[in-house]
Amino acid sequence: MADRRPARTAPDTRHVSDDALRQLVGFNIKRAMNVIAGDLRTTLTPFELRMVTYSALTLIGDNPSLSQAQLAAALSVERPNLVNVIEELAGRGLISRDRVPTDRRTNALRLTTQGARLLAQATEAVRAHEAQLLDGIDPADIATLRAVLGRIERNGTERI
Repeated sequence: MADRRPARTAPDTRHVSDDALRQLVGFNIKRAMNVIAGDLRTTLTPFELRMVTYSALTLIGDNPSLSQAQLAAALSVERPNLVNVIEELAGRGLISRDRVPTDRRTNALRLTTQGARLLAQATEAVRAHEAQLLDGIDPADIATLRAVLGRIERNGTERI
């Protein structure tokens, strides 16, 4: 009896056009962010940090005595989702949580000496990562990009 299953064919290796998607700003931002996030993940791995933990350390360093609620808002994450990040950073001795005397339910977050040292090292690596990705792009274009992305963010948040 003959085998009646369809013959297997090799996968189609022709170029898949994404021209229609490339017309969409959001698609281009997403593709660029995929590259940035992948490279940043590699950059932060030696410091045992992720994008969210690095961002949290940076904000705490720039805003001593920041509350968890303020940090959650600044990172645009739900407060319950931030608990694990805070626990991780505190468990590693990178931040301290001190009760606010006027509100015993609120913790003031601060970098420890170890946290400040790690943040400085990681920031140097992150700046090098960004410089490499932006190599050959005119500084005026980078400033315009930041302004345009800020406007997109404001347009989106004004609708909410």
